[in-house]
Formats: sequence, structure tokens, C-alpha cells
Amino acid sequence: MIKATAPSLSSANAAQVGEFAAHLEGRPALTRDAYVRDVRALAGLAGDDDIALLQPPALRRILATLHARGLSGRSLARTLSSWRAFYRFLLERDGTVRENPCSGLKAPKSPKRLPSALSPDEAVQLVTIAADDPLAVRDRALFELAYSSGLRLAELAGLDLGRVDLATGEVRVWGKGAKERIVPVGGPARDAVAAWLVVREGLATAAETALFVGKRGTRITRRAIERRLAQWAIRQGINRHVYPHMLRHSFASHVLQSSGDLRAVQEMLGHASIASTQVYTHLDFQYLAKVYDQAHPRAKKRRGK
Repeated sequence: MIKATAPSLSSANAAQVGEFAAHLEGRPALTRDAYVRDVRALAGLAGDDDIALLQPPALRRILATLHARGLSGRSLARTLSSWRAFYRFLLERDGTVRENPCSGLKAPKSPKRLPSALSPDEAVQLVTIAADDPLAVRDRALFELAYSSGLRLAELAGLDLGRVDLATGEVRVWGKGAKERIVPVGGPARDAVAAWLVVREGLATAAETALFVGKRGTRITRRAIERRLAQWAIRQGINRHVYPHMLRHSFASHVLQSSGDLRAVQEMLGHASIASTQVYTHLDFQYLAKVYDQAHPRAKKRRGK
């Protein structure tokens, strides 16, 4: 997604961006906003040139410009997805273009970054909150559930009452692509959620269906969860920035380290492809390498040189 502010658009390009935005009505808001933002930026970078008539060499030059400005390969790949969607729209609309000029374009590859995870001790340290007020009780339940079941931030904020079954120890979540999955919930998380449900009665508005609510009694926002997690990490003595997806990464890497069952972790995370889950095998190797360096006699000898 292009984050730089685009210059003003020509009237023709502005009209086409507007039509594309109207075409995307009904799509998820985040997807729609990202697509329109990327195409609007493309129109700004094209200047007076009609974006409907841009050819692959011109698009390739614009990609190179964005790369030179610091956009990563991952960001450029997302940008290309937006552009492809725009040119598909033109193809379907009236045949303004005869083929998608982005078809053969590829974004440069970015170095693969491993996801950040807490150590098992740090994870326990984070969720061991002294629940001495209603919001602290809620936060402990939030963090315990996120770490226990590897939930995405949107899944956590979107949970409704009844989606966590404390008797059977499972949570039902709607993941990406509106796919439902069932994930186990550990004992500490079940206890924390049970404690929160007692407190929730005094906070939630009568018609609110959300499992987790804020001060006003309505569904807690994703931003509020992010902010509270970062604040609690500092208070709990963790000397790095902690964000919700880090709890998901921690869940995955810790379960994989203990079980070695990549397929099971894939199912619990809701990954469509096991390739997405295999990144945690690299985390596992990092852990093994650390143990090796600390324990193997030859590793000790090498460090002493």
C-alpha cells in the first residue's frame, strides 16, 4: 500500500478513481480503502497521463520509483494487487483496456523477516496481571485468550458472548474469508474469561453482544486492545514493544516447540496454506540453536576462542 501523499489528480484520472471506488462498494472496508488509496497514488504519479492507457514499461518505472523511495517488496506486492484490480475493473467495464498491463509485473522480493515472539517466561509474565479492577480483569482475560488460542486481533475484538465454551474449553472464531474454526482454550484462559464474565455484567450495555467491552459498555476496539497490551507489557517489566500479533506468534512457536505438529498448528491458526505456518519452524530452529550454543561442548569451546 502506498503511504506517500499523492499529488493532485487530473480530472480524467480523478473520475476513473471515483468510478473504481464506487465499483468496490460492498467489499470489506479495509480492502476497499487500500485499493482506492493505491490507485489514487498511481494516478497522482502518472501526472497528466491517462492511467487507463499506461503500459507495462511506465508501470514498471513507477514501481521502481516507489522502491527507490523505500517501499518494501511486500508493500509493492500489495500495491500491484490494487493496480491489477483496477485494470480488471476497466476490462470488465467497457473494454477500455484489452489486457491487464500489470499481468507480467512482479514486485522485488524483500528479505523474509521472522515474526517476533515472546519467550514462554515472558508470556507468563505478561498475562500474570493483578486483576484489582474491572478493566484489569478484562485485560487479563483478553491476553490469556489471545495467547492460549492464537487469535488474530480482529478475531479477539469481534468475539461475541457464547463463542467461548468454558465447559468444553473451546472458542469458535470467524477468521479470514469468513471461515469458522474451533480452537482449544487452556485452563488459565478459561478461568480468566470466567472471572471477566462476572465483572462484565456491571459494565456492558443491555443490548451489547460483544464478549469484551470498554468503559462505555460497548465492544472494545482493536486500537484499545493494542494500547492496553503495550501499556501492560511495560508495567509487567517486558523491555520491548508487545503487540497483539506477537501473542499469536508466541502461541504458534511455543506449541510447535512442544509438539512438533505443524499440521495441528496450521489448523489452530486458521492458515489456508501450510507454507504460512512453516515460518514458525524457523523460530523453532532459532530456539534449538540457542540451546545448542548454551549446551554443546564444542559450541562452548568455540565461544571461548
